[in-house]
Amino acid sequence: MTADGLVAARRAEEISATLPPLLLAAQRIAATVSHGVHGRRRVGPGDTFWQFRRYHVGDPPQSIDWRQSAKSDRVYVREREWEAAQSVWLWRDASASMRYRSSAGLPTKLERAELLLLAVASLLVRGGERVALLGGGERPSSSRGQLNRLALALAIGQGLPGRGLPGFEPVGRHGRVLWIGDFLAPIADTEAILGRYAHHGVRGHLLQILDPAEETLPFAGRVRFEGLEEEGEALIERVEAVRGDYGTRLAALKAGLAALSARFDWTFAVHHTDRPPQEPLLILYTAISEASDLLLPARR
Repeated sequence: MTADGLVAARRAEEISATLPPLLLAAQRIAATVSHGVHGRRRVGPGDTFWQFRRYHVGDPPQSIDWRQSAKSDRVYVREREWEAAQSVWLWRDASASMRYRSSAGLPTKLERAELLLLAVASLLVRGGERVALLGGGERPSSSRGQLNRLALALAIGQGLPGRGLPGFEPVGRHGRVLWIGDFLAPIADTEAILGRYAHHGVRGHLLQILDPAEETLPFAGRVRFEGLEEEGEALIERVEAVRGDYGTRLAALKAGLAALSARFDWTFAVHHTDRPPQEPLLILYTAISEASDLLLPARR
C-alpha cells in the first residue's frame, strides 16, 4: 500500500471510530420521540403489503384477497402501502461560526446540528421516507444503511461546504428540504437562496441553532470579541451598554427569518443548545410529516 493509501486508511479508521457514538445518540433521541408520533404509512398503490380489511361496496374486485377471504365467511381486501414516499434533503451549516459554544458543558452548534440531522433522518427512515444530504451527490434512500452513509458523510464533510447557506440543487418539485444552521448571514442572502428553492416548488424547514450566550449576551465589562468567519475583532468597553441594541438586532433577524419562511410556505423554529434535542426534533418531524400529508391521497 502506498503512503497516501496508508494515510487514507488511517483516516477512514478514525472516522469510523466516531460514527457509532454519534449515530447511536441520534437513534436514542429519535426513539424517545417516536413514541409520541404516529407512523407515516399510508394506503395507496404499491407492492408492499400493509393490512387486510373488510370489503366495502365500491372496492374494486381485483383488490379482494381470495385466500384470506376463504378462511372465514367474510370478504377481505388486501391494502397496500403508499409507496410514493417523499424525498427529504438534509443540510447543516458547517461554517466556522457553528463551532462556537459559550461553555465547556454545552455542545457546539455544529455538534447539535449533526445530532439533530441524524435523528430526523432516523425518524424519517423508520417511517419509510427517503433521505439524502443536500449536495452529497447520492440519491435519496429509505434503507437502514443510509443512516450509516449519512453519518460518514457528516464526519468527512461530504457535500457540506463550510459556508453559512446551502447552494442550489434540483431536488424535484415535491421534494422537501431541511436546513439546520445559525442563519447569521444577512437576511437578503437567505432570501435569495430560499426564494430560488421556493420558485421551483420546493417546500422546506429552517431550524436556527443558537448558543444561549448568543441569545442573551450575558458578558459584562470590557470584552474583546473575535469573529469566527474573518469579521475581525471588536473591543466593547461595556457590554452592558450594547446588550439592548444587540437583542433588538437579533430579534429582528429571527423575525425576518420567520416572515421569510411564512412568505414561501416554509416553517421556521429556533433551538438553543442548552435545551434538550428532543424538543426541536419533534417540531421538525411533525412539520415534515404534515407537509407530506398534502401530497398523499385521502384514505377511503
